[in-house]
Order: sequence, then structure tokens, then C-alpha cells
Amino acid sequence: MPTPSEKLLNRWLDALLPRVPMTGWTMVSAKQAAREADISQGEQALAAPNGLPDLIDHFFDRAVDEMLDTLATQDLASLRTHERVAAGIRGWLDALEPHKAAVRKAAGRGLLPWGAGAAMKRVWTISDAIWEAAGDTATDYNRQTKRGLLSAILPSIVLYWLDIEDPDALDTFIAKRLQAAMRIGQNGSKVVKPFLEFLERTRARRAG
Repeated sequence: MPTPSEKLLNRWLDALLPRVPMTGWTMVSAKQAAREADISQGEQALAAPNGLPDLIDHFFDRAVDEMLDTLATQDLASLRTHERVAAGIRGWLDALEPHKAAVRKAAGRGLLPWGAGAAMKRVWTISDAIWEAAGDTATDYNRQTKRGLLSAILPSIVLYWLDIEDPDALDTFIAKRLQAAMRIGQNGSKVVKPFLEFLERTRARRAG
């Protein structure tokens, strides 16, 4: 059940998304969309106290929710682990597909989940949701490694997805990126641990 602020965010985002392909992610467009959706200034402050970043967060989070709904209808138990992760990535991208132009605009402004101006926790949250949907229950260092490696390859996958229309080619690219991540993971802590420490420091600074 969505919270009151999530309901407001949904209304606001639904009014904003048709504008984004033309105007980009701007506060001017966001304010215009709020007026169109009859969302008062007080409600705007409740729904998105940080303004535009909260709307962008919700945009990507909503795609995660749609991905989880899609995966719930699939027989993941019959798939191998890397296939489940690939299904999660595809489910997330499929949820974003109707708004590909909005994702492209976010990329152009460095506002994708891993962008310099965005919280690092976005891409980590997406990776965590995909791994949990894949059935991962690890609680030790292995858990951090899996999410860190997926966080590392998601950017290249999204940028590839933005420039291609062939679903088979996308599936192949995702499979190759996952295989590369698995090889890195198997190489041990000399490669993985410094990267995870960097991610953790970045997330801590953004959260602080």
C-alpha cells in the first residue's frame, strides 16, 4: 500500500514524465507538472523535500517495484542464479522502456543512479533488489561483493540499452557483463575489496 507521500509522488511523476523528453529533468518542469496535477506547495514539500532528486529517485524506484511484480509471475526457481539476476536486470529495463527518453535525459545531465550528482545508494538499492529477487540470502562479505559487482556493471548495461533496440543483443550483452563480473569476483579480494570500500565510503558521504 503506497504511503500518502508516495501517492503524491506518483501523481507528480505521472504529470512530469510526458514533459521530460522535451524539457529534461528541471525544477521548472517539475513545478509546472505539480500545478497540472493540483499538488500544492505544502504537498510538494511533503512528497519531495529534496526537490528534483527525490522525483528522480522515485522514478527509478518505481521501475524496481514494477520489476519485482514482473518477476513474481515468472518461474525463477527453474533458472540458474546468473539467469535470475539477468531476468531482474531485464525486468527493470523493461519497466523503464516506456520512458526511455526520460532515462536518456537523465544520462545527459549525469542524473542516472550512479551519476556524480546523485546518491550512490540508488544503484546499490537497485542491485540489492535484483539480488534479493534472485533469491540471494547471503549476509556476509559475499553479499556486499555481489551487490558491489552488479553496481559496477549496471551503468554499461543501461548505456548500451539506451542505444539499441534489439532485445536479443541486449540479452547477450547482459550475459557477457555478468560473466565478466563473476570472473572479477572469483579473482578474490585484491580486486573486489578496494572497490567495495570505495562504494561504501561514497555511500556514507552521500548519506551524511
